[in-house]
Amino acid sequence: MGGVNAAGRTSGHQAYRRTILDVLPAAEQTRTLVALATLMQLVTPCEDGQWQGADGETLGEEAVVARYREQILKHTLIRRIEDDAFREAGIPGNREMRLTFSQPVSFTTSRRQLPQPLPEGWEIRELDKQTVEVSVPAGTLNTLLPERRQALVRAAGCLPAGFAPETFYRSVHHPRGLSMAIFGASDCLGQSGLDWESLRNRVDPDAIAVYAGNSIGQLDDAGWGGMLKSFVTGNRTTSKQMPLGYGQMPADFLNAYVLGSVGATGAIQGACATFLYNLRLGIDDIRQGRRRIVMVGTSDAPVTPEIIEGFRAMSALADDQSLMALDALELLTDEDYQRACRPFARNCGFTIAEASQFVLLMDDSLVLETGAQILAAVPEVNVNADGWKRSISAPGIGNYLTLGKSVALATSILGEQSVRQRSYLHAHGTSTPKNRTTESHIFDQVARANGIENWPVAAVKAFIGHSQGSAAGDQIASALGTFAHGWVPGIPTLDAVADDVHAERLRFFQQPLGFDADCSFINAKGFGGNNATGLLLSPQVTERLLAKRHGQRALDDWRHRREQTLIAAAQYEAAADAGRFEVIYRFGEGVLEGPELEVGRDAIRIPGYANPVSLKVDNPFGTLD
Repeated sequence: MGGVNAAGRTSGHQAYRRTILDVLPAAEQTRTLVALATLMQLVTPCEDGQWQGADGETLGEEAVVARYREQILKHTLIRRIEDDAFREAGIPGNREMRLTFSQPVSFTTSRRQLPQPLPEGWEIRELDKQTVEVSVPAGTLNTLLPERRQALVRAAGCLPAGFAPETFYRSVHHPRGLSMAIFGASDCLGQSGLDWESLRNRVDPDAIAVYAGNSIGQLDDAGWGGMLKSFVTGNRTTSKQMPLGYGQMPADFLNAYVLGSVGATGAIQGACATFLYNLRLGIDDIRQGRRRIVMVGTSDAPVTPEIIEGFRAMSALADDQSLMALDALELLTDEDYQRACRPFARNCGFTIAEASQFVLLMDDSLVLETGAQILAAVPEVNVNADGWKRSISAPGIGNYLTLGKSVALATSILGEQSVRQRSYLHAHGTSTPKNRTTESHIFDQVARANGIENWPVAAVKAFIGHSQGSAAGDQIASALGTFAHGWVPGIPTLDAVADDVHAERLRFFQQPLGFDADCSFINAKGFGGNNATGLLLSPQVTERLLAKRHGQRALDDWRHRREQTLIAAAQYEAAADAGRFEVIYRFGEGVLEGPELEVGRDAIRIPGYANPVSLKVDNPFGTLD
């Protein structure tokens, strides 16, 4: 696993630990805060194990925590957006204005700034090679004048302040989402403890796949956002904006610059369920024997004025006016913004966020052969649409089906008692009034059907916001932390469960809950009827299943091989905690165009790849020969 969100880095469970910080042992709290201080560029490591602050003073770990703890807590998770455009400076824009002149007017301007063609009646007199005088007759003129608009939504789950993923590799005008993808995939490979070249050389190059994308493409100025508004803002469209804006571009970037993969690739978009949709592709490929290694992920960077305004116009976001009305306030403080997302409580809309999350899937035989770590197993992701709907944005029935099928599979694998006593829900939990009612009703009905009486519910958007297509990736990363540390994050903004929440069989809690989980249900209840639920099995359960399938000796041999993997993973995490990130970006390396290949009837050999690509096919259609 690898990535980054508003709580921090995914590897080493750093982001997860930020969400359960207060229940961690003192040493783990210190480790978490010092690593976040490094991520946020507040301190830099010294060679003697000390740290250097911005003022040049040398600090020990305890001093780092004492000095920067409050700053870290205030500038991670959901908070007031720190971009000046969302503060007093305002969001740059234009206002249409109709000017009426009672008599002719004149002005000077650059020749390059003249509109083409010239408006009727304008007269031009050349002053020099660059400057002209323009005479405009009396009458009316429609124009756009620049202005600064105060943001109506000011809260978001932004990456930790000071962290800039594009600074860790040779980024040249890359949209933010793609820089986050490069960082997230590199973090995933580092955390795995496996050497990618060695792993790749174990298999047919066609046995590797990458399914990665996002829900709405790259809509900041370096992507489609800048391209679409270039004419009206008077800017030039660049050659990068069109190609880099595509929603599947995270997969393309990983193949070309991180993994060098020639196997299957692509992305499937499903609004808030996008991560789970891509995860399902990887699961199906491995179950069918088509692939042995699949990297799955999403990277979304939607914290831009235009995207936020689009969601606000739908009345989907918790805007300032709604937050003030919710608590009868006249002014919002920083602390109020930090409480903007309130799943299953009285709430007024979701809080947008950015995140990049990646997981590496492998078939169980390859895991045992390589000594790979097992963080969890994911046997299935169920996907269902809503059927007939009044409105494309209205909730529907599909999520009842996805969760019901996932619980049925978990019961088949684990038994009824395990599901009733040792499973928990990772709710979509957006913090909208509709979601709190409809999702809780789904949970309640499935719980009743399966004899579940006290089902724990996590809703991590309360900490990190809604990262659109990456949301389920955030939930999975949190669930992996729960499997490793034994705590389910609470919902800190849940002062009281709302009256219209179906809570009779659900267990809501503000503080982290100590819980021995066999499995977690990752739920996504997406816009447009894109519903998905993934079943995640704990590593302990997974090992028991592997022993049953492959025998105890195979598992013992795997544990022996895993020792080196764990050492390598720990070394990576220690380096990352110290701010030494091994971001992979291999631009222009090993480029092949075709003539270098050895093309045979049964296989194609590719220079730089240990194994050939097999051309043997499975033909289920019969033959006419």
